[in-house]
Amino acid sequence: MRGATKGATLRLPDAVRSALAMIRAQKLKSFFSLLGVVIGVTSLIAVLSIVSGMDRYMREDFAGKIFGVNTFALRRRSAVIFSRPDDEVIREWRRRPRIRVEDYRYLRERLTTPAIMTPQSSEFASVRHESRVAQGVEIVAADADFFRIRAYEIDKGRPFTQLEADLGRPVAVVGSEVAEKLLGGGDPVGKAIHFAGTRFTVIGVVKSQGKLFGLSLDKFVVAPWTSAAAQVVNPPRLLDGITIKTASEKEMRDAMSEVEMLMRIRRHLRPGDKNNFEVETSAGILDAWAKVSKILYAALPGLVGISLVVSGIVIMNIMLIAVAERTREIGIRRSIGARRRDILVQFLLEAGTLSGLGGIAGIVLGIAISQVVQSTTSLPAVVSPLAVALGLLLGCGVGIASGLYPAWRAANLDPIEALRQET
Repeated sequence: MRGATKGATLRLPDAVRSALAMIRAQKLKSFFSLLGVVIGVTSLIAVLSIVSGMDRYMREDFAGKIFGVNTFALRRRSAVIFSRPDDEVIREWRRRPRIRVEDYRYLRERLTTPAIMTPQSSEFASVRHESRVAQGVEIVAADADFFRIRAYEIDKGRPFTQLEADLGRPVAVVGSEVAEKLLGGGDPVGKAIHFAGTRFTVIGVVKSQGKLFGLSLDKFVVAPWTSAAAQVVNPPRLLDGITIKTASEKEMRDAMSEVEMLMRIRRHLRPGDKNNFEVETSAGILDAWAKVSKILYAALPGLVGISLVVSGIVIMNIMLIAVAERTREIGIRRSIGARRRDILVQFLLEAGTLSGLGGIAGIVLGIAISQVVQSTTSLPAVVSPLAVALGLLLGCGVGIASGLYPAWRAANLDPIEALRQET
C-alpha cells in the first residue's frame, strides 16, 4: 500500500508537465489566463525599473549637476518644479520682487560664513562664428567664481579672471559641444563668437559634462556678468539668482540661515511674514522628487492588481473546468492510495506553473520595454533583482491563490462518485 501511495503522489516535474499539457490542450483559454499575468508583471517590471532608474539618476546625477556639493541658491522662486502649482501660488510668485545686483553686493559685504558666491543669469540665444550659427545655446552671465562653484574642468585654455569679470571684458568660456559644432576643428581658443551684438573671444573650453534627461550639458557659453552678455539674460540690474558654495555641509547650513536672515532684514519682513524669496539646495529638489516617486509607487499596486485579479479569475475558471474534466482521473488516483493532500498539491502546482509561465514572460517583456524606453527616450531605467523576484513571486502567487478553491474541490471529491463519472 505504501508503494501505491508513493506512485499516486505527483512530483513537481509531473505537475509541470501536466500544466504544460493543459496549456497545449486549451490554447485559447490558457492564452487569456496568462495574458493578465503577463500584463501585470510587465507593468510591474517596467514601471519599477523606470522609477528606480529615475530615483538613482536624481540622487547621483541630477541634483549634483544642477547645484553641486555644499551649494545653494537664492532665487525669486524654486528653479525645479515637478508638478504645476495652483493659481494662488503662481500669483504669489509673481508678486515677489526680483533678485537684484544690489542684493548680491549686499550679501557679499555682510555674509560672515566663509563662502564663495556668484551672481548668475542665463537665457537661450543663437551664437555665431563666421558663417556658422548655433541655435538654442545657453548664455550664462556669471562671476569668475562660477567655475569654482560648478567644479568645471577646463579642457583647453582657461576660465576668465575676476579682474576680467569686474571690467566686463568680452571673453567667453564655451561648452565642448559649442566648441566642436560651432568652432570646428583645431584649437578653439582665440576664436571669435558673436552674440548680444558683441564680439566675444573664446578663452577656454569646458570638458564634456554629458547629458541630463537626454539634454546636452555642453551647449553653453559663460561670459562675465558685467559684459554685454547681461543684455541677453536679463533686464538691467536684475539677476536670476545668486549661487553660494561653502567648504562643508555645516557651513552651508549656517550660510543658508544667514542669507535668509539678511534677505529678510533687507526686504523689511516682519517675524510673521513669509519669505518672498527662495533659498534652495539639492536636498529640496530630492525631497520634491521623493514625493513624486511615492505617488508613482503608490499607484503601481493598483495598476498591477487589476490585471492580476482578472487573470486570477480566469485561472480559477480554467482550473474548475480542469477538475470537472478530470474527475474520473482523480477518482482513480484516490482509489490507488492518493491522499487528499496529494490531489490538492497537484492542482496548486499546476495553477502555479500556469501563472508562473506568464510571470516569466512578463519579466522578459518588462525588461525589454524598460531597455527600449532607456535607449529611445531620456528616461533612465534600472532593472533590479528585487523587481524580477517580485514579478516571479506575483506570477506564481496569483496562480496558487486562484487555484486554491479548484484544488480544494478536487481534493474533496468522493472517490466512488468520481469513478462513476463518464470520461
